[in-house]
Amino acid sequence: MTQMATKLVIITEKVLLRKVTKLIQAAGATGYTVMDAGGVGSRNTPSPGQSIVSDTYSNIKIEVITASGDMARTIAKQVAEKYFDNFSGIIHIGRVEVLYAHSL
Repeated sequence: MTQMATKLVIITEKVLLRKVTKLIQAAGATGYTVMDAGGVGSRNTPSPGQSIVSDTYSNIKIEVITASGDMARTIAKQVAEKYFDNFSGIIHIGRVEVLYAHSL
């Protein structure tokens, strides 16, 4: 059986990983997934052919699936207000159909 849920995706700088995941946990989310991310955006785009010596300035993608759309919007608002004036990032929220959920 499936159930509908809300998926929150935060793509931002890796240096914010601990801060953002603390906000996610404090909001009551049951979990999250973190992946390395890369691409081209309007801010902090590396020069073509530039080698990366350290991954300190790399990007991450954090995904949170929750039964509560309000929780996802609260987390998104907190992250954007606290960090996106000084760090690059984008957030999107959408509805997803979850096939096998242990606990949302």
